[in-house]
Amino acid sequence: MLDRLGITATSICALHCILLPVLVPILSLFGLEFLGDHESEHIFLFVTLILGSIALFSGFKRYHRKIYPFYLLFLGGFIYWHKHSVDESLQPVMIIVGACFLIAAHVVNLKLCNNCRTCSDHECGGELE
Repeated sequence: MLDRLGITATSICALHCILLPVLVPILSLFGLEFLGDHESEHIFLFVTLILGSIALFSGFKRYHRKIYPFYLLFLGGFIYWHKHSVDESLQPVMIIVGACFLIAAHVVNLKLCNNCRTCSDHECGGELE
């Protein structure tokens, strides 16, 4: 369930970042212009990474014992976090690439967990009860 929530949060974050130039004037009409600043983006991304880490650690500990979903999560977070350090024309590409890595981490974790729920013996590397 945490993986699905992480995928949803990442998707909303990506849409927020991509649509932000269009939404800034509308946000200020409602007194929500703070949602358009870099600090709000970083806070939302940080919360997404914490949620993702909890979801991945749960799958790692309970089922599959594979670490590479964490690599995908943190690579996506790194790319997303540093999107403001490139030219404005490249920022949407970095948003999409970062979001894809974040979503891929959750999808891979879900697949690994689902495979380990049905495996026999010790194929998954985790302990099944």
